[in-house]
Parts: sequence; structure tokens; C-alpha cells
Amino acid sequence: MRTTLVFDLDGTLAETAPDIMGTLNHLLVQEGLAPLPVSKARDLVGAGARALLERGFKVSGRPLLPERLEALFQDFLVHYLDHIADLSFLFEGVEPALERLKARGFTLAVCTNKPEQHSHALLKRLGVHEQFAAIAGRETFPFFKPDPRHLTETIRLAGGEGQRAIMIGDSRTDVDTARAAGIPVIGVTFGYTDVPIEALNPDKVISHFDALDTAIDALLS
Repeated sequence: MRTTLVFDLDGTLAETAPDIMGTLNHLLVQEGLAPLPVSKARDLVGAGARALLERGFKVSGRPLLPERLEALFQDFLVHYLDHIADLSFLFEGVEPALERLKARGFTLAVCTNKPEQHSHALLKRLGVHEQFAAIAGRETFPFFKPDPRHLTETIRLAGGEGQRAIMIGDSRTDVDTARAAGIPVIGVTFGYTDVPIEALNPDKVISHFDALDTAIDALLS
């Protein structure tokens, strides 16, 4: 049985904060509020678009009522899909790492709280969509991270088994999901997290995708 490597998307495979924050700021300005700096992404991104909107408006001093949140969420999805990769890019070393790992016989998958349609669109625009045996977004299943079933069902969708899998992510959500699923997790230092990834105690930490093979081999040995 092949080992399945499951990647988070935003902040793990790709720097997407400029376009995500661009859409949030589009809605903030539309609502008469000041835009937020992209640097705030570390505090706001990572739990899905609804949470992003709630956090963004709260930081701006205007908490959202549920019905307004839902309307803005729909606006967010439309605007973001139209601007999915205006400024987003793969982190350095991602593309060769995916090619290398696939050539070594690993099965690759994505498990993200990003909407499924947007995840497919982004990975296509970034040129790596075909590398993945499965791409599971927030609504692919009736549950999502940190529910461990989001991860285990992504592995199953990719044709793998939980006993032969590793999660690669950037945030508490990823670490908590992998821990709950009983799956080892590699944390990246360059993603979207409100605390240093080391403080979340993943099994391994990498600061560049060139180091991913070594971390994977150490976990499998």
C-alpha cells in the first residue's frame, strides 16, 4: 500500500493571503469600513471564509449578524473565484517537491477548509491540479477540519489507508486534525498561524519544501 501525503492548501502549498484579504477588503470597503493590511492574514485566515468574515468584521469593529454574514459569504465566494490567483503563488520548492514525491510512489492529496470549487480553480491556475489523486474542500463531506474524518475520508478518496498517511499543514487546525485521526503531521513555518508552528508540536517541522522528503522518510523509518 502506498503512503498518502495529504496537504493543506492555504499557507501550506500556496501563498494565498493577498487574494483572500483582497476579497475581504473588497467587502469591508463595500460596507463602509477600512481595508485591513495583508499582514493580518496570519490572524484571520485558516478556518474558512465564514470565519474569515466574522473575524475581519470583528477586528473592524462591526460584528456581523447571522443573516448578514450569510449574504456576505455568498458575495465573498463569487468575488474570490473571479480573483482566485491574481496574486497567489506556490511556495518556493512546492512544484519540484510534488513531482519528486509522486515519482517516488507517494499518493498526493489535498484536505482544505477552502471551498471545493475554489480549491480546484486555484490548483488549476497554479498548474499542479493533476498531481493530486483527491482534492477535498470544506463541503466535500458533511464534516471538515478539525474533524478527523475530513482527513481520513480524504485519504480514502485518494485510494489510501489511514495507517499509511502523513499530513502536511501550517496551523493548529491541521495539527489537531491529524492528532485526532492518529496520523503523523509535518508543520511548515511559513503559513497562517497565530502561534509559531513549533508551539503546536507537530511530529516534524520544515521551513522549505526541499526538506520535506527527509522529514517524511524520518517519519516512515
